[in-house]
Amino acid sequence: MNKPSVLQADRIETLVQAYGNMLFRLCLITLGNASNAEDVVQDTFVKYLKKAPAFENSEHEKAWLIKVAANQCKDILRFHHRHPNVDIDDIAEIAEFADDTGDHEILDALMTLPDKFRLVLVLYYVEEYRIEDIAKMIGKTTSAVKMRLKIGRLLLKKAYQREGL
Repeated sequence: MNKPSVLQADRIETLVQAYGNMLFRLCLITLGNASNAEDVVQDTFVKYLKKAPAFENSEHEKAWLIKVAANQCKDILRFHHRHPNVDIDDIAEIAEFADDTGDHEILDALMTLPDKFRLVLVLYYVEEYRIEDIAKMIGKTTSAVKMRLKIGRLLLKKAYQREGL
């Protein structure tokens, strides 16, 4: 890859400031590991530089970044499913993040959900995307997204109650 131009560097810096924290939160909740989340966010912006896609508007650009990050998270989860291990530091990082945000109980319950429900819940409730937009991002129909939201809410409620909260 060639060295990025000044304009590209400025554009990436703007994107990182605008979407970096949102992508990190999404990846952290999906992966449960800050190091992997940081790697995915970085790789997402590298892909942006390499592909230099053209977008209709800023929402299209944001959706592209989310989709790329979500796909990379899926790849990491698939790898970890095939090669399981648990690092005690990772557990401490998640707990620390939850303490900072005050959402410890909800985060604990959310982390127990399957990935497909967790992703849709985060995009809908945390990032406030419309169902139609989520459907486009994850490549599913709106009815599939609605069903995942419904099932995800039920699973989250059960997990939250199971935690004794």
